[in-house]
Amino acid sequence: MVPPVTLPAEPSVGPLAPGGYQNQMVNKITWQRAGGVTEPGRYMFTFGWLTVTSDDLKIWKQFPDAAFTLVEFPRHLADGDDAEELHVEEFHLGTFELPTPRGLDH
Repeated sequence: MVPPVTLPAEPSVGPLAPGGYQNQMVNKITWQRAGGVTEPGRYMFTFGWLTVTSDDLKIWKQFPDAAFTLVEFPRHLADGDDAEELHVEEFHLGTFELPTPRGLDH
């Protein structure tokens, strides 16, 4: 298992959207910040659980500096149906960005 990664806290913004979800600021994660994971799986980080697929790893292998958008799965209750229990945050990797090559940034 990879050690936990600390990402800056990003506050939720905006009113509740249909279905009760709030619009949230976008977080990105790089392979380095994900602890250099080498196997597909579900990893626990300080911000919640992250599922990494073999396709995600192929991209990171080809582009080690790619930054993926963290996409949050709809929230669900942790181990039970008690409304008072904490929600578990789960994420997967969405679209990715490549860094601008040196000398091309304006």
